[in-house]
Amino acid sequence: MAKKSAIEKNKRRRKLVDQYADKRKALKAAAKDESLTLEERFQAQLKLAELPRNSSKTRIRNRCEVTGRPRGYYRKLKMSRVALRELGSLGLVPGMVKSSW
Repeated sequence: MAKKSAIEKNKRRRKLVDQYADKRKALKAAAKDESLTLEERFQAQLKLAELPRNSSKTRIRNRCEVTGRPRGYYRKLKMSRVALRELGSLGLVPGMVKSSW
């Protein structure tokens, strides 16, 4: 089996997060709800643990759309600093002017 790229893994994680978001939210609320019995809260916690690990939002890593690089990520542009500099030098980023670097 071919090794999947980190970009593809991240895309699958985003899909899982969207798919399980409502279920996770309901189970977390039940686990924290003081009006429920201790056993009901514990059952909610167990059901939460049974969900896929990658359905947690914290498992998503911000990655550059161009290179897949996880570091130096600009959220607004969805790009790493390396790709931003490269594309900026070529004049491919709208509104970006190379002043000096």
